Amino acid sequence: MRLVNTRYVKEGSVLARPVINSSGRILLQVGVRVTASYIERLIAMGYDVLFIEDDRLEDVEFHMSITGQTREAAYKTIKNVSRYIESGQESTLVVADVRSSVQQMINDLLFSTDILGNLTEILGYDDYTFHHSINTTIIGLVLGIASGYSEQKLIEFGMGILMHDIGKILIPENILNKKTPLTDEEFEEIKRHTTDGFNILRKNNDFGLLSAHVAFQHQEKWDGTGYPRGLKGYEIHEYARLAAVADVYEALTSKRVYRKALEPNAAYEYIVSQSDTHFCPQTLEIFKKHIAVYPSGSGVLLSNGQRGNVVKQNHAFPNRPFVRVFYENEEELDSPIDYNLAEYPSLMITTVDNR
Repeated sequence: MRLVNTRYVKEGSVLARPVINSSGRILLQVGVRVTASYIERLIAMGYDVLFIEDDRLEDVEFHMSITGQTREAAYKTIKNVSRYIESGQESTLVVADVRSSVQQMINDLLFSTDILGNLTEILGYDDYTFHHSINTTIIGLVLGIASGYSEQKLIEFGMGILMHDIGKILIPENILNKKTPLTDEEFEEIKRHTTDGFNILRKNNDFGLLSAHVAFQHQEKWDGTGYPRGLKGYEIHEYARLAAVADVYEALTSKRVYRKALEPNAAYEYIVSQSDTHFCPQTLEIFKKHIAVYPSGSGVLLSNGQRGNVVKQNHAFPNRPFVRVFYENEEELDSPIDYNLAEYPSLMITTVDNR
């Protein structure tokens, strides 16, 4: 299985991972042979990459970070919470569903044999806010697990980060999805989602106050230039410091109707560059060690002109994964070559190349 840019997928290729929508529902199942019309439709829906079968990688296993069932349950939970809020109701049952969804995410991540490299999902850009909340929760929980959080802390943190953008349901859609720059007034409206989210969550006694503070503080910055209160350094709760990193990384790597997504390595470099300004330096040390620069399955071009795919992560060296190459200067090799880039210091990944 390898990751291929949808525009380079050949007709007749076999899907190795399902194509799902933001709610977790499967649009195309594993084993489906891709037709020209499928490709055209997926491109129109915003699906930039697909996992396809490749016999040259049949000995390599790639797992989804969470199952489709877990994603679908989380999506339904966020939708239900949104409906209750919009109708002015409160429900302890909904809070129980939030807790259950987070618990299942944690179980899936702990069961994964390689959560470092398997955060790539095949998603379009429908229902972005809900999709963003789920993926941000996955990334945040990876960081929480890496931080040594107990199960109780993971649940408390996870409930907060899953609901971190719930205040956005009170923002007009034309502002949320505006393609042109926001006016000062519109940006002030966007900024309200942190306070609105906090107020929504803290009114429910079954939702912990520290969980609610994730919604309140996730836009605060380490140097004090964030909002809504301009908190600085350790004034920002540890949950919010983790959530801030997960929130920005997910946003950068997700395609929107009005902009392209960054490749994971470019988003990674941007996040790291914001140490001591936007993000807590200690939090970024965790991020650097536990989020893959080049997710497993990614196509890469090496500095020696060879091209292949990332097949495994190096936990000690996240920017030096295991790579299997199939091409040299566009000519297919007689047999693939495996590199552990940690053992080849002069060999570099020059670019992501998902052909």
